[in-house]
Amino acid sequence: TEAIGLYNVGQSCCLNSLLQMFLMNIYFTRILRRITVPLHAVQKKKNVPYQMLLLLEEMQCGKRKAVSPKNLAYCLSAYRVKLFVQYDAAQLFLTLWNLIKEQMAKPELVEELNCLYTICVQEHLACQKCSHETKRNSSMLTLPLPVLDSNFHVLKTLEDCLQYFFQPEELSDHNMCFCVQCGRKTPFLQSMKLVHLPQTLTIHLKRFCFEQSSYIHKLSHYLPFPQNLDFNAVLTENQCQADDNEKATWQYELFAVVAHSGSTSCGHYCAYIRSLTECKWYCFNDSEVCQVSWDDVKCTYGHASLHWGETAYLLVYMKKHPQ
Repeated sequence: TEAIGLYNVGQSCCLNSLLQMFLMNIYFTRILRRITVPLHAVQKKKNVPYQMLLLLEEMQCGKRKAVSPKNLAYCLSAYRVKLFVQYDAAQLFLTLWNLIKEQMAKPELVEELNCLYTICVQEHLACQKCSHETKRNSSMLTLPLPVLDSNFHVLKTLEDCLQYFFQPEELSDHNMCFCVQCGRKTPFLQSMKLVHLPQTLTIHLKRFCFEQSSYIHKLSHYLPFPQNLDFNAVLTENQCQADDNEKATWQYELFAVVAHSGSTSCGHYCAYIRSLTECKWYCFNDSEVCQVSWDDVKCTYGHASLHWGETAYLLVYMKKHPQ
């Protein structure tokens, strides 16, 4: 009945934080509990969903304050997810999710997993000379939000980041596209419209940016994010391509924050997660787990002068009223 930690088995703080984010999500664990168990011992050792299920059961049945994820870590090492390596949480999240999806034998569970996490958008390209327009539907696992605008000015809130992400962009000069109707390269207006939001929405704050000489710099400036997020209040009609029934479900409540402290080359991850059964916030710092307040979570907003300080990197929101 208590929140259980995960021992660090070799610079595994990033992996541990993401595992807690998955396993504290009751919608995900409902899917995980229905997987097909592999028949042979060798298959069991190499099956990521099965190893996650074993870890979940050990966390729920044990009476220890923390358990070791070493069997799952060894399983992941077969898929180039090595120990003693610094990982980017957004990239590792995508890797884990794809491995889970690929190794689920039941098509209906794959479909449920897609519905639980996948964001649907519609990409628009419109010629500025003849108004010829092309549209393409695509899906994404996270919303990768820039925290700076094109002029390198700081975006001040999460809502500003969302507005900027869905703001149309003019493609001109060397960025012009070939228009089949005009028969030449012309300026285009590129935009993205929101079509569907999942039950579990993952937002990636792009706090790591490249500078000269391929140096990766961490952006630690103050960026508040709300506990409650209504996309209808943030985006305009022109930024959405959804019916009223879909939009009625676009009200979210914060579920988890994966935070990064330290530098890009020597950092540490932990996770702040709100228990969906207890409605209490916990901080999962490897094997150490403690109950925290919303004020503690707000400490991950960042601070411009504390480049090594703790800053939110992944935000996970849950639908308040799922369909």
